Amino acid sequence: GHRGVDSTGETTYKKTTSSALKGAIQLGITHTVGSLSTKPERDVLMQDFYVVESIFFPSEGSNLTPAHHYNDFRFKTYAPVAFRYFRELFGIRPDDYLYSLCSEPLIELSNSGASGSLFYVSSDDEFIIKTVQHKEAEFLQKLLPGYYMSLSPFPCPPFLVPLCVQAGGKNIRIVVMNNLLPRSVRMHLKYDLKGSTYKRRASQKEREKVFPTFKDLDFMQDIPDGLFLDSDTYNALCKTLQRDCLVLQSFKIMDYSLLVAIHNLDQAQRAGNAGGDGRGRPAAQRALYSTAMESIQGEARRGGTFETDDQMGGIPARNSRGERLLLYIGIIDVLQSYRFVKKLEHSWKALVHDGDTVSVHRPSFYAERFQRFMCHTVFRKIPLKPSPSKRSRSGGAVPRRS
Repeated sequence: GHRGVDSTGETTYKKTTSSALKGAIQLGITHTVGSLSTKPERDVLMQDFYVVESIFFPSEGSNLTPAHHYNDFRFKTYAPVAFRYFRELFGIRPDDYLYSLCSEPLIELSNSGASGSLFYVSSDDEFIIKTVQHKEAEFLQKLLPGYYMSLSPFPCPPFLVPLCVQAGGKNIRIVVMNNLLPRSVRMHLKYDLKGSTYKRRASQKEREKVFPTFKDLDFMQDIPDGLFLDSDTYNALCKTLQRDCLVLQSFKIMDYSLLVAIHNLDQAQRAGNAGGDGRGRPAAQRALYSTAMESIQGEARRGGTFETDDQMGGIPARNSRGERLLLYIGIIDVLQSYRFVKKLEHSWKALVHDGDTVSVHRPSFYAERFQRFMCHTVFRKIPLKPSPSKRSRSGGAVPRRS
């Protein structure tokens, strides 16, 4: 309910215009990253997770901040030292981070999602910035120490930086995440999957959008045979999902989704519009962070090899027609804890429907159902062709007597 439109037609959030919010975010991030560079690098301590740094930005400027054309605001950064470590872990240098987020104006995305959040993407497509509600921001702060402990296997946009812009007496909480879906690659289909079937079909309003997000029942209808991956990729992906779900379950997180976006290489080639470089394949997104493919390679390297050249961060797959696909995936909506309201929601739905098909469920059941759906319905191994020796043996079998 915080999202609105003012008399000039500009988007607002908590009565702050989108342009003012974008400007405040960029000024705040520039100052935060710059001030961090003066602090020596060291190991992350537990108390680092509870630090909140606050800086005031008066419009006329100060000895610490530049003058600007917006109303006065205050910028808060949570756990700055810890997130500096996270950026280093994902190979994101401070100058690259600043260049991505602050060298050009942020681009507002038109699709606000069901939550009514505002979404911005950096001009180079690397990062997404999303407004979040107070409860979500609070929950993320509580997760930080555990997030740090389990970061190497963590699934999702692995980079969730909580920030806050205080303008007009209102707190606007935001998170910075890596961008799962590069705009330079045309996605032909997109699904938000939970492993639930109760009312999990895209609405008519959603279907009328240029780039609709479909749901579980739509996937089962559109792609009944699933998406085929080679054996190494399939095993690594399912192992990664299993590990990720264990982490989420340990935090009592549920109601998350797997976002699956599909770029059809053959369809793009036929249309002569694969995007990017015009040579029948999408342009590469600058991989400063873990892409979908890289996130499962840690598992794959233990058991097999991947041919990842020319995949642009997508996971190579095929559909039942044999068409070549690139998949862009990530676990999203991880800031839902299984609180009383969710328990109540499940109890009520379970009265009117089979409880096992309801999307909101206790975390352990939710994780198990989520994995089962992804690794049996959505993703499948490319079936092995029978070897010539087996065919000759079966072909030479003695016919049965009549």
